[in-house]
Amino acid sequence: MHTHVLFEHPLNEKMRTWLRIEFLVQQLHCNLPVRDYASALHFFRNIGDLLDVFERGEVRTELLKELERQQRKLNQWDDVPGVDRDRIEALRQQLKSSGSVLISAPRIGQLLREDRLIALVRQRLSIPGGCCSFDLPTLHIWLHSPQAQRDTQVERWLESLQPLTQAMDLVLDLIRHSAAFRKQTSLNGFFQDNGDDADLLRLQLTLEEQLYPQISGHKSRFAIRFLPLDSENGTIPERLDFELACC
Repeated sequence: MHTHVLFEHPLNEKMRTWLRIEFLVQQLHCNLPVRDYASALHFFRNIGDLLDVFERGEVRTELLKELERQQRKLNQWDDVPGVDRDRIEALRQQLKSSGSVLISAPRIGQLLREDRLIALVRQRLSIPGGCCSFDLPTLHIWLHSPQAQRDTQVERWLESLQPLTQAMDLVLDLIRHSAAFRKQTSLNGFFQDNGDDADLLRLQLTLEEQLYPQISGHKSRFAIRFLPLDSENGTIPERLDFELACC
């Protein structure tokens, strides 16, 4: 039984941003509830990184455009014989609803940006050991507050991200399922192909190969070079089969 490892590579800037946001939001939920310094610093570091990503681009605008684009793509299925029209309509309604919620939501990350505790911790995170109790007595006393009180506050922070995360989860799910995996073969560790306006490459390798892909390119053309995990002793097979989806 082979273990497969999935690699995803964005082919444009918006997808790069979305995958980073998805990763950071997943990390936010990893160490909940926040009980001690370890889980608190993990949580606040990810909040800070998330706010940095939000400040770099028009995340909401790009997402709203994508929600509309996905609706147009669904409309093309209307005349296809045998299509599950109920499923198409349900997805269309989900896209519309997510768009409405996202449009009417406050500025993404505003609640987090204005929170005093988040701001204080964020300032100290770049200093080695800068979140000690003598550096951040505010965090120290917060961590000694009743667990229920902390849970309520954390829940409120996470809820403020819901309009964004719901829309993004829906969009990423549709993009990921827009193409099937197909078997491809690389020669001497190299493979290239046309991207056909794809947003995302998804690639599956078996863990037993002990190889990883180094991917470069954009939506019209991409190249994949396979490299051994053990750079000293690892080898690359002359022909390597792998699974690839251009989404």
